[in-house]
Amino acid sequence: MPRLRQLTFSRRERASRWLKERTSPPWSSLTERDTSSGYVYVLGSRRGADRRTYVGWCVDLDQRLAAHNSGRGARSTRGRTWVLLYAERYPTRNEAMSREVSLKRDRKFRAELALLLQDS
Repeated sequence: MPRLRQLTFSRRERASRWLKERTSPPWSSLTERDTSSGYVYVLGSRRGADRRTYVGWCVDLDQRLAAHNSGRGARSTRGRTWVLLYAERYPTRNEAMSREVSLKRDRKFRAELALLLQDS
């Protein structure tokens, strides 16, 4: 008896099938805000003498900070309370992502921001 071959679908085919099955995509709630622009942010957290910073980019700063503080953010941010230390807005997501890379490499700037953290 011939063996059945498993069907594989490309990303485009999966997305197309997903759209046919659902009436409203999860990104429909994003329509009220400008999704073409992006933010770069630096978060800070302090636990005793340990001060940490995290650099990221997003479309909605408030939502992203809430995600980090609820444990749904990046793995390295889980289990800590984060505060927004610095943010910049860019007209495109690509510009925001490029700036994120440069901020991640700028350790001196991040160290200066970490000094702003108050004793909790």
